[in-house]
Amino acid sequence: MYRLRAFRNSDPPHLAAIWRSQPAQRGILQPISPPLLEYAVFSKLNFERGGLIVATRDDVPVGFVHGGFGPTEDGLYLDTSLGVTQMLMVQGGSETEASLADDLLRASEEYLRGRGATVLYAGGVNPLNSFYLGLYGGSEIPGVLQTDHILRNAAQRANYREIDRVLIMQCDLARVRPPVSRELRAIKRTTQLIEKIDPEPKTWWEACIWGSLQRDVFSLFDKTQNRTVATASFWDMQPLSTCWGMTAAGLFDLEVDAKFRRKGYASYLLGEAIRVLRRRGVTTIEAQTMATNEAARDFYLKFGFTEIDHGVVFRKDSTL
Repeated sequence: MYRLRAFRNSDPPHLAAIWRSQPAQRGILQPISPPLLEYAVFSKLNFERGGLIVATRDDVPVGFVHGGFGPTEDGLYLDTSLGVTQMLMVQGGSETEASLADDLLRASEEYLRGRGATVLYAGGVNPLNSFYLGLYGGSEIPGVLQTDHILRNAAQRANYREIDRVLIMQCDLARVRPPVSRELRAIKRTTQLIEKIDPEPKTWWEACIWGSLQRDVFSLFDKTQNRTVATASFWDMQPLSTCWGMTAAGLFDLEVDAKFRRKGYASYLLGEAIRVLRRRGVTTIEAQTMATNEAARDFYLKFGFTEIDHGVVFRKDSTL
């Protein structure tokens, strides 16, 4: 028999041990330690101990689940109407513990409903993405990894429905050759590449996500228009990329002004950013996009990215 209780300050070593007992998966950092959980979870501005529920047998933790929320539209406050079960793990990652996984998921749902959630997600996804970045998923939190059988199967048994898939794509910088064309040479003449390292967070929610991570933002400033027309944002994918044996940068935002789209600006900017990152020793870039976003998928494939993994976005109304 087991019992469920809220997180205690003495739990991190036990939670790290449960994490280390999981089967090897590309998108889950191993090995892990209490300081790494502190860095990516407990130290976050929006961490609530009531949302991290621990299952114990004979007072020894054997599983845990973590429920949380996303931001209001302006990014200034917590929006408790959207709830997400961010993480669910049981000792050994065993499917024989399906009943424990189901009870943990129900406990997370009860916590989220009790705080006002009317829509529930299983697996974090932007903007419900403030925990576990750097430990789970890759360049972003991609919902539930396809290899994460414990949370994926528990969500399906609990009547969550798959609403989308997140494609996880990587580009080997030793092989990529940025495109060259007359169009891109014209862009080079009229723009200036500007780099900003670790920009100040624009909102409270950005601080929740990026407070302890290093970001690198490249922008194209159009000298004829006297304004920025495109930006590409990366982060140093530590510590997850360490266990892959590579130095990786995560591309988490690529934006082009509406008037300048489909004119080569995204290709030129990404190519210039790759030149800079490659000189600094970055060997791989990872990006993610929704499977339904065919334009983004085709752009990455054309640039030399390949699909290496995927995540599933699960959702249900909280009354189900």
